[in-house]
Amino acid sequence: MTIRTTLLPVWFGLFCLVCVASPATYAAGQVEVEVKGDFPALQDNADIFIGDVTERTAEGLRRYAPHAISQIQQAFKALGYYSPEITWNIEYSDIPELKLTAIPGEPVRIESRDIQIKGDMGQDPDFSFTPPASIAPGKILNHSNYESTRKYIENRAQKLGYFEGKFTEHRLAVDPEKRTAAIQLVYVSGPRYKFGDVSFDGDTYFEQKLIDGFVEIRPGDPYDADKVAELDSNLSNSGYFGAVVINASGQNAENRTVPVNVRLSRRDPRSVAAGVGFSTDVGPRVRGTWAEHWINPMGHRRGAEAEISEPRQNLSAWYELPLDPPMTDAIRFTGGYQYEDIEDVVSERLTFGQQWRHQLDNEWLRVLSLRYEKERYNIGDEPGDSRLLLPGISYSKIEADNPMDPNRGYRLQLDVTGATRNLASTADVLHVLGIAKGLVTFADKHRFLVRAQAGAVATNDFDDVPPSLRFFAGGDQSVRGYGYETLTPKNADDDSLGGRYLLVGSMEYQYALTSQWRLATFYDRGNALDNLTDPLATGVGVGIRWVSPVGPLRLDVAKGLDEELGGGWRLHFSMGPEL
Repeated sequence: MTIRTTLLPVWFGLFCLVCVASPATYAAGQVEVEVKGDFPALQDNADIFIGDVTERTAEGLRRYAPHAISQIQQAFKALGYYSPEITWNIEYSDIPELKLTAIPGEPVRIESRDIQIKGDMGQDPDFSFTPPASIAPGKILNHSNYESTRKYIENRAQKLGYFEGKFTEHRLAVDPEKRTAAIQLVYVSGPRYKFGDVSFDGDTYFEQKLIDGFVEIRPGDPYDADKVAELDSNLSNSGYFGAVVINASGQNAENRTVPVNVRLSRRDPRSVAAGVGFSTDVGPRVRGTWAEHWINPMGHRRGAEAEISEPRQNLSAWYELPLDPPMTDAIRFTGGYQYEDIEDVVSERLTFGQQWRHQLDNEWLRVLSLRYEKERYNIGDEPGDSRLLLPGISYSKIEADNPMDPNRGYRLQLDVTGATRNLASTADVLHVLGIAKGLVTFADKHRFLVRAQAGAVATNDFDDVPPSLRFFAGGDQSVRGYGYETLTPKNADDDSLGGRYLLVGSMEYQYALTSQWRLATFYDRGNALDNLTDPLATGVGVGIRWVSPVGPLRLDVAKGLDEELGGGWRLHFSMGPEL
């Protein structure tokens, strides 16, 4: 049967009308169950047990009625209602229908609960078990809660290496007449198994010292399946391997010792990527990356990237050495060239540096850096030349439920760099920048995105500070409704100078039309300032978001409310993750 697409809204509206008109019933073909009272869980369970019944005569429905009553009774028992009153009758319209009405009656409640963990697991701090409140005395019996508790104990025991453990008692005794239930679970764990040696086979190209750095399992450690999963994650996320297969089954144990065998295969050594993009900030751009994921058995890697747009051209390269442990520590050497011609600022910058990256236990990424920058520039008609040796420290953290299109999460970042004339530099400067973004989603459709940026430059002579260390605001990722980097202090000739301070904040609400399309409205406020008392610019607008196969795309129509600061109607287009 074919339904014209123009009729779909009509059919959908009729379906919604039926659902609203009969919230306490469910039509399952020729069988309809009505649960009296406010018992949505019982209603849902009864509907599931009955299923869909069709193509039956009135006589067939009469013969089916005792089976339907039995199914409803089973559905109610699962949720602790053992004595329902169920009546039925046959009604006629176009086709005969079996109507069942159920009164749940009084539920069975848990009278007693005896849960014992015997053996080593009972005193194991890794097994921290508190019986759930859902099976506490006085609670309505729910068979699934009992089963989930039993399964939890079994599964947890297996994960912790209590492979000989078993229930000596697992009993749920129900007295329907007294409407009481007694739970008894006695689990005898036996001894906990230990890890044996960790061995590797397959592709063993890399030095053993490097591979051992990913291993946090030591022979003799108590068995823990989470540590096996962590080893798999460490190796898979290292960037060196295309496939990782780990065998650490208790079935292979000898003398209660579980050997760990890891089979590895290298990933392709090189990858190349290229793409084109567009934003209203920089216009069309071309970007390319090249990476060599391993170049020797020590795990060294290198790469390069280039990005070209009309106002900006950038070329950079890097070389990285893994440290111990390699999943958290690395040294990266970098070099790059950048040319920018934006508004009244022309800059040409050459950079060489080093970064020590360290992932902290609290998931913050700390980067200690030292870079040398030589920059030639023109601000308006004023030329400049700077040479800076910049030690720095950076902390960053990102939490998101989806890296490409998150529904909730946050990003935090703090960068601090500085230079002094006493150490191979032409200026005394301290540069601080903080970034914060947060995203939450309610009821799957309502999204709230907030972001803030704050920065400051401390120096005894601001004229010696190059444009790369000054602040500019305005544009797609800043204050919308204003041109890219046009919000900045200006001189008497209206040339952009860059500011000592940066203050930018934004609030955005998005409504999801579908899983891929969203409407947005936003409020932006901020500026690059010479003094914190200088006025801030305000931008408001609406937009649309499309979660495309290549990432989220954003199109905004914004109005800058401060015309004296360059505000007006602007169209903004950008792409990339929200965080």
